[in-house]
Amino acid sequence: MRSDEVKKGWHRAPHRSLFRAMGLKDEDFDKPFIGVANSYTDIVPGHFFLKKYGEIVKDEIRKCGCVPFEFNTIGVDDGIAMGHDGMLYSLPSRELIANSVETMMNAHKLDALICIPNCDKITPGMVMGALRVNVPTIFVTGGPMRAGHLPDGTPIDLATVFEGVGKFEKGEIDEKQLYQLECLACPGGGSCSGMFTANSMNTLIEAMGIALKGNGTILALTPEREELLRKAARRICEIAKSEQLTEKYRIRNIINRKAIHNAFVVDMAMGGSTNTVLHMMAIAREAEVDFDLKELNEIARHTAHIAKISPSLQTIHMEDINRAGGISAVMKEISRRSDTILYTDNPVIEGGTVADRLKDAQVTDYSVIRPVDNPYSEVGGLAILYGNLAEEGCVIKTAGIVGERKFTGKAVCFNSQQEAIEGITSGKVKEGDVVVIRYEGPKGGPGMQEMLAPTSLIMGMGLGDKVALITDGRFSGATRGLSVGHISPEAGEGGVIGLLEDGDIIEIDVDNFSINVKLSPEELEARRKRFKPLKKELKSRWLKQYRQLVTNASHGAILKGE
Repeated sequence: MRSDEVKKGWHRAPHRSLFRAMGLKDEDFDKPFIGVANSYTDIVPGHFFLKKYGEIVKDEIRKCGCVPFEFNTIGVDDGIAMGHDGMLYSLPSRELIANSVETMMNAHKLDALICIPNCDKITPGMVMGALRVNVPTIFVTGGPMRAGHLPDGTPIDLATVFEGVGKFEKGEIDEKQLYQLECLACPGGGSCSGMFTANSMNTLIEAMGIALKGNGTILALTPEREELLRKAARRICEIAKSEQLTEKYRIRNIINRKAIHNAFVVDMAMGGSTNTVLHMMAIAREAEVDFDLKELNEIARHTAHIAKISPSLQTIHMEDINRAGGISAVMKEISRRSDTILYTDNPVIEGGTVADRLKDAQVTDYSVIRPVDNPYSEVGGLAILYGNLAEEGCVIKTAGIVGERKFTGKAVCFNSQQEAIEGITSGKVKEGDVVVIRYEGPKGGPGMQEMLAPTSLIMGMGLGDKVALITDGRFSGATRGLSVGHISPEAGEGGVIGLLEDGDIIEIDVDNFSINVKLSPEELEARRKRFKPLKKELKSRWLKQYRQLVTNASHGAILKGE
């Protein structure tokens, strides 16, 4: 066992002495040591109950004859950090989480790992750290939140509240109605109930096979979720006790090129958050899989969009997907279009292959998961656009588009999210405009804060199908509308988005995967010669380090090494 390095032999007597201080007995030194990476924190609705989940997992590990060692990571709540400089720390927290998982597992030579994340950056951060360690790993997340409901039964969620702020600004609802939304949108613990970033990533880790069937959709704080926790604990112990299974189920044997392809197919079929592109590119690099952004458009061409979930369709939430058959039903249905669309021969952590997992899957409600021959769209719910405005690419959640998929308009430029919010609320943005928000990329932000407030204001003010928004920053998974993010190169590294001026004509053509500004190469070169990227004043030493090391969004906003 890997842990023998810290517990076997006469020269490890001091090490064993320290373990004995924590209650270990002679017989424990012959058992596998299992790391339990928990992201419990009191300040995230998807995480405040994970301390209890950690106890359930450890209890089951002990029953199975292994020794659990729980450790924690940090966790930023993107909703609470949204709209102020706290959001600058959100994406950088992913790197801290990855580093902490690698540090704890390798410093203590633990044999296997079970990860308990739930929200936003925490799930991909743990995946990245686990890939570096490369021991058998199971993910079992906290589970999605139930949808909220108005007194008349209308389902609502966090996105409803953000858009409610825009409606309040416009005078469409009063303060009492906004307060009602605030109080009813989030009825209890779990990752916010739509296909926002958290549930998108928790879905994709199930699709990749490192989480058990049902992980993406079984509700938080239910008996079914508790049984999933226990099942995951039993399985990681079964693997850790066997030298053969330990070798077979190292995480890199599961997360390979096929698994990443499968994840993006499911992402396209369900119209996941644009953040999944950022995180999956980072995961691919940690897995040493050479995956080009351009491949996503090819996947989109062959993947029908068969499930719309809030914010794309505000009446449908993750609990509805679970009732309709879950992620396996989505995968089974999408594979009816072609038997080559998914790599069904890839292994899954419970044993067997993707094909084995899908064998008994079926859609039980075709109003929630549409039949593949009657999809919302013949192409997937995400697209990568290229052009002189984004030479290295940018991403749009096509599933969330409101209005036309082709747009031409005049640029209205803002050098920060706050500038954009002030400009939108003051009426600076008019019908037909393209809102440009720059210096919000990984380097320019720094930290690439999510921007739900500007898009929610646009929707709430009735401009959702009348304007477009482009940014080198990123969006919350709750964003909808013609919103293009991750423009690379970003303004902070000298990208064309930094050269734009008010009134420039921008053309977006989603179906042709293009985004361009109508400027000649000569004019762009002339502007580039007099251009100097803005560099924001920073007090934070961590953000200064991050700005120095981070790559742009097309590379997953990972930190540069050597």
